[in-house]
Amino acid sequence: MIGLLCFVLAVLASPFKSKLRLEAENAALRHQVIVLRRKLRGRVRLTNHDRWFFVQLYRWFPSILTVITIVQLETLVRWHRAGFRCYWRRESRRRGGRPQIEADLRALIRQINMENLLWGAPRIHGELIKLGFSVAQSTVARYMVKRRGPPSQGWKTFLRNHAPDIAAMDLFVVPTIGFELLYGFVIVRIDRRDLVWINVTANPTAEWIARQITEAFPWDGAPGYMIRDRDRIYGAVVTRRLRAMGIRDKPIAPASPWQNGFAERLIGSIRRECLDHAIICGEAHLRRVLKSYADYYNRFRTHRSLKKDAPVSRSVQHTGVIRSRAILGGLHHHYGRI
Repeated sequence: MIGLLCFVLAVLASPFKSKLRLEAENAALRHQVIVLRRKLRGRVRLTNHDRWFFVQLYRWFPSILTVITIVQLETLVRWHRAGFRCYWRRESRRRGGRPQIEADLRALIRQINMENLLWGAPRIHGELIKLGFSVAQSTVARYMVKRRGPPSQGWKTFLRNHAPDIAAMDLFVVPTIGFELLYGFVIVRIDRRDLVWINVTANPTAEWIARQITEAFPWDGAPGYMIRDRDRIYGAVVTRRLRAMGIRDKPIAPASPWQNGFAERLIGSIRRECLDHAIICGEAHLRRVLKSYADYYNRFRTHRSLKKDAPVSRSVQHTGVIRSRAILGGLHHHYGRI
């Protein structure tokens, strides 16, 4: 900058054009010396002031290219073109019009749009008005997520809307201390993951399963659909009982246990959290253990799929002394305030 000031003073003091060109070349040479004196090691480091100085001299006196040595000629021309673009970009920027909305409001528009795939710009605009935002509907349409094809709900939404009307049932085997086999039967509702029915038998038959379904659901509280596997134990008696109760039978595909994943997951929890830690003496013993676990499962055990709530919703306790109660002989504990 000192060199540029000296050059300006020389220009004002000199009345001849040839002297102006000479002073410009001298100013360029002096500034190069100043830049080289700042060099410590490696390549020469130029500041934005240095670049601006050389570009201005080049604009006024293109002949100084012959005396520039610390940078290449192409570099100086490139600086000049970059400055030209920045200048006209600044001059062409929008000075009026509608101001841009805040980033938080843009994120809220996209969130509402993604969470409600059936909503258009007018509906989202109405919600924003009720939330206290003053924004145009055209602005809402501009910041909505662009999607191809007609709007449609996802499988998660579809299953969640039908979950209260779906139940699943399955059988599992439990060995006893005498190496006999007992059969447990469970029915679970998909909506709250609640264990509707659990029972034990040594000789499962279609008639026994049909009776369990009748005892599990009252006539006015039966689900609309029942998921089951294709075990031959579910004979014509079971299908007729389901039809008589207004329940649609939905067997899974052959060799596809993941299609009955809720019942399979429940049976896995029963094994890992209860049966794997006990030796069953007989049918009465197994029935007592499973009834105790079913009560713990429905009333106290939290589930990640239920946002850490139990199938029978537990209230949040804030006051009182915390006490624990042993369940299944201390295998699990329930904690509450009294």
